[in-house]
Amino acid sequence: MKFEELDPVALTVDKPKVRLVVGDCGTIVMVYNKGEGYEVEFFQFNDGGGLLLTLYPHEIEPCNETGRKSEQG
Repeated sequence: MKFEELDPVALTVDKPKVRLVVGDCGTIVMVYNKGEGYEVEFFQFNDGGGLLLTLYPHEIEPCNETGRKSEQG
């Protein structure tokens, strides 16, 4: 699936080094090489900071309107 800038997405893999887990939602802020990679911003409520990660398409999926991982597969 191809995403566009400002699309909400959910992680499909854990990122323990930055304390993110499957289902955590972020916003795409940059699309690289027509969807070969994405820069995704996550907001961490515990420390109030933002976090940018560069992710591959298999590491994200659509996030639904409630801010949780989409139930559609």
